[in-house]
Amino acid sequence: MELRQLEYFVAVAEEQNFTRAAERVHISQSGVSAQIRRLERELGAELFDRSARTATLTVAGKAALEHARAALAAASSVGQAVGEVTGLIRGRLDLGMVIGCTITELFEALATFHRAHPCVEISLQEDNSDRLIEGVRTGTFDLALVGAADRAPEGLESLTIISEPLVAAVPRDHPLAARPQVTVHELAEYPIVCMPPGTGTRTVFDQACTAAAIHPRIALQASAAETIAALAGRGLGVAILSSSMAPRYPALTALPITNASAPALLALVWRTTTSPAVRELLAHSRRAFS
Repeated sequence: MELRQLEYFVAVAEEQNFTRAAERVHISQSGVSAQIRRLERELGAELFDRSARTATLTVAGKAALEHARAALAAASSVGQAVGEVTGLIRGRLDLGMVIGCTITELFEALATFHRAHPCVEISLQEDNSDRLIEGVRTGTFDLALVGAADRAPEGLESLTIISEPLVAAVPRDHPLAARPQVTVHELAEYPIVCMPPGTGTRTVFDQACTAAAIHPRIALQASAAETIAALAGRGLGVAILSSSMAPRYPALTALPITNASAPALLALVWRTTTSPAVRELLAHSRRAFS
């Protein structure tokens, strides 16, 4: 029995899919399948029910899962303990970042961390904030840069990077452009261009509309602020952006939304118990964002 077999087993169990598990551990699907078959032969029992589209744990698989996780955690702890004594940090960091985010300070933190600790393998994946937060909670990600509404997610440690209100952005010839500010009631009269559900700005906007009993017409959704601004600039709808995004697009007029007062947050989140690599990356991140 090898640690890599246990790693592949845990990956398939958590992803419930051999293809996604293979992508996660960075080998081919056939390689994952072969190693798990070998593990099953050694254990004398099948670990997965492969008859459905999802890979479901058998009774034997369920019995083995927590022990496999414990074995992998113990192996990681051995390396961390030696690394702390020798000053050499090894291992792997699985990072998440909200889709469409271009926060250069995070990239700088990753670069300085990599130069200081080249023995740490870094993985970075994009996803929406809801799935990233859940991934941090379950251990799929060690650290994630996520969007949130009003406050950072409960139950996780956090470092708030940005906290700011929303604005509605329109071309200069738009009927709302001459207004000093708008409400969500007024925005309901126009098609909306905004980020998809699971992002901080969308959550703030949806909460404000729900509180006002408004059902806006979401005409277009995009993950990148540049795309949202470009669509709004061509008259396809009112853009919903955070206040720091709007000045990047001088062709649009930014209007405060008076009854969407909760701030949209961008924050780093992580579990309370961390590895030396996570603690070191956080130190680099704090310096970069300061």
